[in-house]
Amino acid sequence: MIFEKIQELICNQFVIEPDAVTMETSFVDDLGADSLDVVELTMAIEEEFSLSEVSDDELKKIITVGDLVEYVGRYVQD
Repeated sequence: MIFEKIQELICNQFVIEPDAVTMETSFVDDLGADSLDVVELTMAIEEEFSLSEVSDDELKKIITVGDLVEYVGRYVQD
């Protein structure tokens, strides 16, 4: 369920089809995300899952969609 919600947010932000987003999808390499994209997506994730602000250190560790799903999963019960 976490993956599906994140996938939907990514598809909306990057205007892509859901099958283009997998756990292995890289935000920079596959989606061409820049720093503004990352900030906007982070804000959407924080709002969607009622998370506190994601620290810069944690953000640097989130390279793929799978990394993001794992991060959110630590704080949210599916």
